[in-house]
Amino acid sequence: MSLINDLVQGVVDGVLKDILKKPSSTSKRTRRRKRTTSTSSATLRQIEKLLRPAKKQTSRKRTVRSRSKARRSS
Repeated sequence: MSLINDLVQGVVDGVLKDILKKPSSTSKRTRRRKRTTSTSSATLRQIEKLLRPAKKQTSRKRTVRSRSKARRSS
């Protein structure tokens, strides 16, 4: 009986150690390299951005708080 208990206890301990052990460096994320752009293309992109017409502001839906403020003040 004690032989079986010892065997089971050893297996359980081994499994628990494997489960609780932290994974080794597999979760580390690789560092991404920043792409270097040539200065002429970067400058050209900035000029094009300045020449583009400005986007119109989209209307925002009134929040409940702002509606109740407007109702209180009128």
